[in-house]
Amino acid sequence: MKSFADDLPGAVATVRAIAEGRLTAEGALRARLERCAAVEAEVGAWVHVDEEGSLARARALDTGPMRGPLHGVALGVKDIFAVRDMPWRSGSPIWEDRTAQFDAAPVALARRAGAVILGKTETTEFAGYQPSRTRNPVVSGATPGGSSAGSAAAVAAGMVPLALGTQTSGSIIRPASYCGVVGYKPSFDLVDTWGVSAFARSFDTVGAFARSVPDAALAIEALSGLALQPGSIEIVPRLSILRGPTWEMGTSELHTVWQDFEASVPITEAGPFNNVLREAMRSIPALHARIMAVEASEALAHEFEIGAAQISDKLRSQIEEGAAQTATQRLSDRAAMLDFRQRMLAATQPGDVWMTPAATGAAPVFESGTGDPAFSRIWSLLGFPCCTVPVLEDSAGRPIGVQVVARQGEDALVLEMADRLMREKFKNGTI
Repeated sequence: MKSFADDLPGAVATVRAIAEGRLTAEGALRARLERCAAVEAEVGAWVHVDEEGSLARARALDTGPMRGPLHGVALGVKDIFAVRDMPWRSGSPIWEDRTAQFDAAPVALARRAGAVILGKTETTEFAGYQPSRTRNPVVSGATPGGSSAGSAAAVAAGMVPLALGTQTSGSIIRPASYCGVVGYKPSFDLVDTWGVSAFARSFDTVGAFARSVPDAALAIEALSGLALQPGSIEIVPRLSILRGPTWEMGTSELHTVWQDFEASVPITEAGPFNNVLREAMRSIPALHARIMAVEASEALAHEFEIGAAQISDKLRSQIEEGAAQTATQRLSDRAAMLDFRQRMLAATQPGDVWMTPAATGAAPVFESGTGDPAFSRIWSLLGFPCCTVPVLEDSAGRPIGVQVVARQGEDALVLEMADRLMREKFKNGTI
């Protein structure tokens, strides 16, 4: 695994250094631009880098007071977000000439908080499964995952301390695991998605990539107004390990490292799910996929009308599959989704935390596609907050993330436990 030295301050450290007069926003940005110049040709993380505009923004910040929690932090933005005066292609040739005339809500909030928008990061086609050109910067020849490929890779390569992404099935958690960074998918609907290209409205969630949990928390704090920094949780969590119904889809390497991980975890709760609910979980990945196809056929109806021939075969098939679903199937699936959400809440309690694999294994080869979201579909359907941290490796040294999950609304608890896990890695059997 390649290593990018942590020689540049993260988001929290950057804001603190600027506030204390030890660093300027322009100085922080120039260091990131230098990193971009050094590695972008190899990684291909960016659709557009706004060097001139971002430098002007940084200089302006340096002439005034602290603007907010992201003051002077360089931010990458996935190219399904509208960013004023920047390309907005959504990973599709249909929109290759489109330029946004406004900021999506999360981008506007980030600017208000003092962020410096460095540019737009590569995404898969409409945040689906068609790979982008981005390469994994830490595993040679491997996919960075998808759909938030550029955001994960830009953070892993040190080009930005923070990047925004989205998740509909596994588009934050999987790329973060593959690239060895922190990926935080908040509770569903915690961050406004206005101005972000939709794929499946029941699941689309804005989240963040960073090199540390406090940095990821800082990003979503700025967009949500909530207090999420680790260190403020007093509750004693009930901790469980959950292999989940897709365990058999994991690679042999995942099974080996996960079994070793399980042996090191101080379990405080054997598991909150009864056998009936565990059995119901087996049907959820397929349920999620069907609802996702229906909603994609609706969200992309205009693009399908004007440019079906420019849509990849896989996405076109998904859209056609969703459009063909009967009214009876749609009603049945939506009822099943709502029923499962209610049953999960009834079967669990505040303070329940689960640790589960973030992906089926380490990053597969680039030519194989973007990987499988098998270990994320359940949580995306539930809308539960998730944070993956890079604490495991396979025998070849490739990163494998551990995904920390809790009930919807318990984002601070997820981040607290993820931070403890990343800092301690279960030293002395405690977290």
